[in-house]
Amino acid sequence: MLLPRCGMKDVGQTQWLHHGSFHTNHRRKRYAIKSKWYKRHLTYQILNWPWYLSQHQVRQAVQAAFQLWGNVSSLTFSEAVGDSADIRLAFFDGEHNDGARHAFDGPGGALAHAFFPRRGEAHFDNAEHWSLNGKGRNLFVVFAHEIGHTLGLQHSPFKNALMSPYYKKLGKEYVLNFDDILAIQTLYGAPSSGRLVQRPGKDFSMFEDWSAENSERRAQRKDYCQSMFDAITWDLKQTLYIFKGRSYWMMSPNGNISEPQLTQQRWKKLPAFIEAAAVSGSDGKFYFFKGGKCWRYKGSRLEAGFPRKCSDHGLPRHPDTALYFQPLGHLVIFKGDKYYVFNEKSFIVEPYYPRSLQDWKGVPHNTNAALSHPNGSIYFFRGENYWTFDQKSLKVTASGKWMQDLSWFGC
Repeated sequence: MLLPRCGMKDVGQTQWLHHGSFHTNHRRKRYAIKSKWYKRHLTYQILNWPWYLSQHQVRQAVQAAFQLWGNVSSLTFSEAVGDSADIRLAFFDGEHNDGARHAFDGPGGALAHAFFPRRGEAHFDNAEHWSLNGKGRNLFVVFAHEIGHTLGLQHSPFKNALMSPYYKKLGKEYVLNFDDILAIQTLYGAPSSGRLVQRPGKDFSMFEDWSAENSERRAQRKDYCQSMFDAITWDLKQTLYIFKGRSYWMMSPNGNISEPQLTQQRWKKLPAFIEAAAVSGSDGKFYFFKGGKCWRYKGSRLEAGFPRKCSDHGLPRHPDTALYFQPLGHLVIFKGDKYYVFNEKSFIVEPYYPRSLQDWKGVPHNTNAALSHPNGSIYFFRGENYWTFDQKSLKVTASGKWMQDLSWFGC
């Protein structure tokens, strides 16, 4: 079966350059040498669009497609005022003065093609049934792919890359993969802010109310839904705390999720990318772990004598996760195939620990996070998976994909 694809011809061997190696296979550059823009701000113009799509929606989709590349590079973009623009986008039927090999072939087959810098043109087959509402051929994806060509990117050999020659459907994964980002940054460098902003495909399936500001807010608000978080815990008021990188989110007992906030604004001197966190069920104090150190806060106040080198008190360095285990009345720290029961008052590991993780039947090794839920269950997380541990039977009773199955996450 012929799959819908970009009409750009795949690059011949003479245009591929070896760039480093991985084992015995050479990695190849896939960007056009000496074919790039020598400025960092580019303008674009939309010459026409399908009659059944509103101009407003098309402009939003084009803006989002350019923003996708600007979010991971030093480039910035704006729609041109007047007739002069660096990059022009237009829809055509069949032969359109680009030569016979660039003629469009109707629905299916070649969807679009573009030209490397600095011609700055992208052409789209007007005979396709384009869509911006989640049905049909998603025009945003094709806009973003062809814009990649106008910036100097050739086709990627990775099937999950946006710059793969074949049409990519939108899903929960990020639109750009590592190969797309590596290529654009090789040509133009990373964002000046040093911050990469990625978007899941589902953010771009509807354009009735899309805006750059709303998309940014949605992406930040649910960023913990896009990949594994660092740690998670409940406080005694049943407020959920989710930690990822330099940020944390709070979820109230009624399910309202806060905007992301910087961890250090609330917990002074706490480093980013913590490895484990737990709240003591006896006094409500927050415990954080990273490397061989631990931090203890009463509310947002760091207690005297902290951080401490907890590895000197019997705890492992770089713990996997931590939780408060009500039946024992202590914190439990997990590392690899062992677990440690930690007495917060005496600040030592209880006698006869560590013990084998086999005591926790069905809990896998090397979990990323764990949570004692108010419903009485304990949830363990690793990657996209979760396991539910029943405290009465002392075994795992359920498992699945946490982003899909655990609705209280709000993903």
